[in-house]
Amino acid sequence: MIQETLKDDLFRKFSALVYETAGIHLHEGKKALLQARLSKRLRATGIKTFKEYYDFITKPENVAEFIHFLDAISTNLTYFFREEQHFRFLESRALPEIVEVKKKEGSRRVRMWSAGCSTGEEPYSIAMCVLEFFEKKTPEIRWDFKLLATDISTRVLQTAIRGLYSKEKVERVPAPLRTKYFKKVQGSNAGEYVYEVAPILKEVTVFRRLNLKDPYPFHGPFEVIFCRNVMIYFDKPTQQELIQRMTSYLSPGGYFMVGHSESLAGLSHGLKYIQPAVYKKLS
Repeated sequence: MIQETLKDDLFRKFSALVYETAGIHLHEGKKALLQARLSKRLRATGIKTFKEYYDFITKPENVAEFIHFLDAISTNLTYFFREEQHFRFLESRALPEIVEVKKKEGSRRVRMWSAGCSTGEEPYSIAMCVLEFFEKKTPEIRWDFKLLATDISTRVLQTAIRGLYSKEKVERVPAPLRTKYFKKVQGSNAGEYVYEVAPILKEVTVFRRLNLKDPYPFHGPFEVIFCRNVMIYFDKPTQQELIQRMTSYLSPGGYFMVGHSESLAGLSHGLKYIQPAVYKKLS
């Protein structure tokens, strides 16, 4: 059992490391959380002290453990159709506008991005919403729809890619969608059943590891970007940098969604406020 206390100077070093590499701001109030997460990594690796662990993860040859470290400090609270107002907006306004524009352009290409996708509930919810809309409103058109889902944590991405969820997790999914897009399968334990997302959801959703501060290995543009409950982990300068980079990948008329506890107030972004947590790129 690790009994060591994380000293202030070392906390500041870990905090600076996280900020420099991932842009995440760990203020003093996060010290106890960081100590608890570090203790788990010490037990997992057999490293004896926080100082030794810091020295270990800052060596280039130990990048794999550094990624485990970032995984450990990431907070991943999510569930299907979280903040459902966004999905209602997608159905009632964003998607009808996208369809109208694409028809005028003679294009069938629709791209969306779920940034900070966690264990997959958000992107799979988006996919269900979009596929249902296309099936009901434009059944005559075969849309080229893809959804990019990214996260800094390899651990949560593995869960998302598997697409297996407990009964409790899928209870939030409306019954008709649950029946249509999930299959009940045998779990890893005898007598345990889990729910697997349908192949069509996996076909349209592409999961990739991405540190939002790193160069983006894609070109866009995206008609809709979900970046919900992500900005709260960054300080204002990092928020400013990220919002300008991310919105440069948003198509004119495209929508940018943030969490309902977040705001872009005080940031320069060139987006028009539409309603709480929804912004639009005009040009």
